[in-house]
Amino acid sequence: MRVILGVSGGIAAYKAVLLLRLLAEAGHSVRVIPTESALRFVGAPTWEALSGKPVTTTVFDDVPHVPHVALGQEADLVVVAPATADLLSRMATGRSDDLLTATLLTARCPVLVAPAMHTEMWLHPAVEANVATLRSRGVTVLDPASGRLTGADTGPGRLPEPEDIFAAAMALTVDAADGGAGDLTNSLTGTHVLISAGGTREPIDPVRFIGNRSSGRQGYALAAEAHRRGALVTLVAANVDLPDPAGVAVVHVETTQELAEAVREGAESADLIIMAAAIADFRPATVTTHKVKKTGDGVVAPIELVVNPDILAGLVEARPDLLARRGGSQVIVGFAAETGDATGDVLQHGRAKAARKGADLLVVNPVGGGRGFGDVDNDVTILTAAGDVVTAFTGSKDAVARAILDEAAQILTTRS
Repeated sequence: MRVILGVSGGIAAYKAVLLLRLLAEAGHSVRVIPTESALRFVGAPTWEALSGKPVTTTVFDDVPHVPHVALGQEADLVVVAPATADLLSRMATGRSDDLLTATLLTARCPVLVAPAMHTEMWLHPAVEANVATLRSRGVTVLDPASGRLTGADTGPGRLPEPEDIFAAAMALTVDAADGGAGDLTNSLTGTHVLISAGGTREPIDPVRFIGNRSSGRQGYALAAEAHRRGALVTLVAANVDLPDPAGVAVVHVETTQELAEAVREGAESADLIIMAAAIADFRPATVTTHKVKKTGDGVVAPIELVVNPDILAGLVEARPDLLARRGGSQVIVGFAAETGDATGDVLQHGRAKAARKGADLLVVNPVGGGRGFGDVDNDVTILTAAGDVVTAFTGSKDAVARAILDEAAQILTTRS
């Protein structure tokens, strides 16, 4: 694949070197087009050595080849990282005063832009308007990550990590191959998507808790993919040791009750709810204020458990009243991590749960034995409330996220 990597003049330009390496190692032919300011941060020899191609900022080099037209016309993908506030402005107004902006005007392939700037700049109305303009034209603009900026400041404006930009770029090309640039990129534009992720913990005392093995990776992949498709995403994260996805509003919780409260609040405006979190079915009836000590005889007092609320079933039950108040539609997707036992296999248990919960879709995935939890591929079967198989899919958590959102977005479209 022929990729144009545009680099504008920000301190985060050094991260684009790592992005270039990821693209090149994946087998893509990469031509780097920096702005003149970008070369003050990373010089042309670095870009040329890693890409194996000449680097220039002007339209006046190699004039017979007409690079300011040919490069954009021949590209299969354009990635701009970092994109400064100045470059976003020039893109939005159609300026073409250097090779990069001229190439962007001639490109008819998918374009991915990763902004990076100071927080105050990112939140300025002019920048917000420019980003909105670009997105309305089909450009995929990632929201910056939140974190340490130049100097001691922190906040939104940090360039997403090269691995995240690379993943977004590859997903964009998959969409284009499946039916044309932008077919899925903007499929959730204007919708509010609420996603839960991770595993809840129920405290026993100040030190110990009842928990589970969920890493939250599948929920985070769903949040990132929904954001990439244009949705306003709220992610309720329970005990997840992962960086917050760029452009996603994250609510951090610990217990099932905290997660239930956050989900109920988000459900008021959500068009699509995906309950991917592993939620504890039980919690201790009482939580001691001090660490429980071992006794001399080795006997430990039993822990009395009470049942936690069924959040998914509660969302389904509350939906008719919610829609009567606000109108519109709401699609609800649940998850069921199953192991199978003497009373039935994974799919049998999944079908029983689908009938009990009543969600529009139930994603059933076998767990245990190295499956399901952590940084491994996921194996899912998506069921309707009636237990019918919609699709079965095995792949990375990013790929599974795309498959789930494809099915959910289709239902949402038919109801809108």
